[in-house]
Amino acid sequence: MSSKTPGASRRSFLKKAAAAGAAAGFPTIVPSTVFGQNAPSNRINVGAIGVGRISRIHDMPETCKFDHAQIIAVADVDAKRAEAGRVLVNETYAKKLNRPAYDGVRAYTEYRELLANKDIDAVLISTPDHQHAVPAVHAVRAGKDVYLQKPASLTIAEGRFLSNEVKRTGRILQIGSQQRSWKQFHRAAELVRNGRIGELRHVEIGLPGDPSGPEAPQMPIPPNLNYDAWLGTTPEVYYTEIRVHPQNSFDRPGWLRCEQFGAGMITGWGAHHVDIAHWGMDTELTGPVEIWGNAQFPTSGLWNVHGPFKTEARYANGVTMAISGDYPNGIKFIGTKGWIFVTRDAPVTASDPNAGPPSPPLTASDPKILASVIGPNEIHLYKSDDQHGNWLDSVLTRKEPISPIEIGHRACSTCLLHHMAMKAGRRLRWDPAAERFIGDDEANSWLSRPMRKGHGFDV
Repeated sequence: MSSKTPGASRRSFLKKAAAAGAAAGFPTIVPSTVFGQNAPSNRINVGAIGVGRISRIHDMPETCKFDHAQIIAVADVDAKRAEAGRVLVNETYAKKLNRPAYDGVRAYTEYRELLANKDIDAVLISTPDHQHAVPAVHAVRAGKDVYLQKPASLTIAEGRFLSNEVKRTGRILQIGSQQRSWKQFHRAAELVRNGRIGELRHVEIGLPGDPSGPEAPQMPIPPNLNYDAWLGTTPEVYYTEIRVHPQNSFDRPGWLRCEQFGAGMITGWGAHHVDIAHWGMDTELTGPVEIWGNAQFPTSGLWNVHGPFKTEARYANGVTMAISGDYPNGIKFIGTKGWIFVTRDAPVTASDPNAGPPSPPLTASDPKILASVIGPNEIHLYKSDDQHGNWLDSVLTRKEPISPIEIGHRACSTCLLHHMAMKAGRRLRWDPAAERFIGDDEANSWLSRPMRKGHGFDV
């Protein structure tokens, strides 16, 4: 597949379908005029890996709206969710095509089988955090371009490996840091980079913690769930529903609050805000040189990610960063001549930290700062008005997307460094070029985790 263009894959697909007919469960071939003005040879066939909450409300709908992309397959280790994903995409296209029904999506329970489908050009990966890096590596090795939900990886070592593999294979990988495609975040970063608040000195990021939860007894594994595959690289632990995801809804899943599968809000939402902070700081391809802080952690219950916290970092350019739930949710850039604060103007999900009444998305110490015009000879940052659309454009043009893997890895690794500082109880010195702690063997042991046999990169 790596030697094929999306057009070559499409022509092959159409030829096979014409010979064999539209088999049940396989993509239905429709004229290009139905999906828009894009010829089938230019349409991107997409597979969706992990079709739970974030895929259903965000990644699949945001992809389906484009005429030059067509989701033709879904995969999930929970067979019930895989079928629900297939039904959802079919219903979406039936409505889009103004048809009574549509049957053009195949469901898999093993994502490697989806990746083996040579008619698929690109994949959405919307799996739990501990299942980001490994499927993404397998995808780029299979010749697929990737849209990967943030954070990029479970560990810093995984993120580095993934970034290297994307570079080696020459595939397009977009991180789902969609705030880069929201105008207020672009505007804030561009104003800061052009000195509108003077010399940048400090950045404050508002980010809450998670509450603790109840004890949870062992439960029978649902017959529709391949729990071993769901655990992936992480250790074997007994099944209980609130550790995984709800069986009868698509509400916020419990794994988000278990350190086995992620670091909690510091990576879950921190990956968004740190990414924007790095954009304004001009530190997208590096990281802090010193990190310290503290946090409260639950002393009982299944959920064990951090609660209230405050962590701080210093960068080589002298800028400092503080992250805490004591600050308003968003990013505040503070310079020698003023400040700029930026946040979301609408939640993506009902469980977003700022899901309450919206606050002004962009404010400053002086309104004149926001009215400032960026001149033709000043810094103009990469501009996108749609994260998924930008990814699809990059798949066709082979130009770098707005959130490439190396930038996503650096944002994620910075969040993981802050998490390590919560645990360490001491200042940590970091070499961002070598991606190693300086003079701290114990901290360096935290950069990776053992992977269960049969679930790593080389499977």
